[in-house]
Amino acid sequence: MPPSERRFSAIGAPWRIDTEEPLDDAGFERVLALVEEFDRAYSRFRDDSLVARLARDGGTVDFPEDAEPMFALYAALYRATDGALTPLVGASLEQLGYDPAYRLTPRWPALPSPAWDDRLRVEGSRVTAAEPVLLDVGAAGKGALVDLVSAELRAVGVGGATVDASGDLLHTAPEPLRVALEHPYDSSLAIGVVEVSGAICASAANRRAWADGLHHVLDGRTGLPVREVAATWVLSETALEADGLATALFLTDPERLLGDFDFRWVRMFTDGSADYSDDLPGEVFAA
Repeated sequence: MPPSERRFSAIGAPWRIDTEEPLDDAGFERVLALVEEFDRAYSRFRDDSLVARLARDGGTVDFPEDAEPMFALYAALYRATDGALTPLVGASLEQLGYDPAYRLTPRWPALPSPAWDDRLRVEGSRVTAAEPVLLDVGAAGKGALVDLVSAELRAVGVGGATVDASGDLLHTAPEPLRVALEHPYDSSLAIGVVEVSGAICASAANRRAWADGLHHVLDGRTGLPVREVAATWVLSETALEADGLATALFLTDPERLLGDFDFRWVRMFTDGSADYSDDLPGEVFAA
């Protein structure tokens, strides 16, 4: 048992923090306050968020300072995927039923996302929309929050932590963490094992799936779910980057991303085959 283990729920997922030094109640309350602030800024599932304001009114919204690296990553991945990965995918997800009421009943036809240059201007953490637009930061938002929680732990004097947001995690303890790669079609199996020093994030089509083959990883150009890839895993220095790249690997090949990012990866396809980095710190059983 680690010296400190804290569990809580945030942004729709169970979280766990393991620290080498005890995390006292005051420090834990600071973490929970940070999580609430993040949700109040970026959630499309609550009426009082900044995302909801932009969807309702358009215009200019000043997001927290932590938005700057997140939107910069989105801009880079938007270019690398030719517009397939986009934070403007919120209305596309709601069209397919993934809305605040969780109707999970699609309306057809699918709704492609608007072009970034036509609808959005981002200057640091300030976002201006030419007209109301619904953002969804699910492709990288959980990773961003993992990084922020880890930084908050350091700020309260707690080092050597593992922040685990249901498989998207950042490990800052001295010894690497051995992590199994869960099979997307059978949670009792692993397709491989890796050693993590830093961040690992995963994305899987089965995690949020509904109706007849619908899931949350959409191609923004069509508004339809990706069909060829079943799951991805990315190891990187930050959870923000690992989370965004894990989504991008559904939409483009690793070679399009390796010129701009330093990461290791595993990708499993819907036919059961897999590919992965030559320098992966671990092994893949299924390939």
